[in-house]
Parts: sequence; structure tokens; C-alpha cells
Amino acid sequence: MLHEPSDNANVVFAAKRLAEQIGFTETQQPLIATAASELSTNIIRYAGKGMLTLRILWNENREGMEIVAQDKGPGIANIEKAMRENFSTGNGLGLGLPSVKRIMDEFEIQSKSGHGTYIVARKWK
Repeated sequence: MLHEPSDNANVVFAAKRLAEQIGFTETQQPLIATAASELSTNIIRYAGKGMLTLRILWNENREGMEIVAQDKGPGIANIEKAMRENFSTGNGLGLGLPSVKRIMDEFEIQSKSGHGTYIVARKWK
């Protein structure tokens, strides 16, 4: 459960460690941790609390990592705008969600105003 800014440090540590265990390169590990950090920061900043889950994936002969971020916050009113570089409804730079999409191989987002946001991001070796 994420609910305070210090929880983000645990997310970064856990994501980097799992990426290392899976065998991602030393260059990929901090990028994956950055993607997880962006998602957890958004949960804390915009929803106040939520969950971030890290999982190992296996698909045929591939191994990868999945990050699932979910909250029951205010949701994202306009996903298309939120995915644009430099768009922010808060005090951020507006780079978070677009950077997660760039870093990861797969990115899916579902959000409904007043009901929260659900994001799945996957990175394959």
C-alpha cells in the first residue's frame, strides 16, 4: 500500500532488485525502477493512496517484469492529454506517464473520473 512519499523509496529499491534478479542489464534496471517510481509518485500525489505490484512474467521463452499501479482516486479526466509530453494537472513536469510508456515495452491505462486509475506496464528481456 502506498500512502506517503517515503513509500516511493521502497518501490524503487524493490523494482531495481527484482529487475536485477530477472537478469535485466545494469542499464535497464534503473530505468525500470524509474518507471515504477513515476507510477508510485502519481498514486501518492494524485490519489493519496493505492497499490503498486511488481511481478515476474514468463511468456513462451521470454522472461519479463510487470508493474501494476492501481488507485481509487479522482481518475484521469483526459487520458489522451495525460499521455502528452509536458502536460500536468499538478505541479509536475508532465513527463511521468509518457516516460513510463517509453521505458516499458507494453503500457495499458484505464481510468474513469471519480473512480480511479489502473495501469499495467511490462518490460521483456
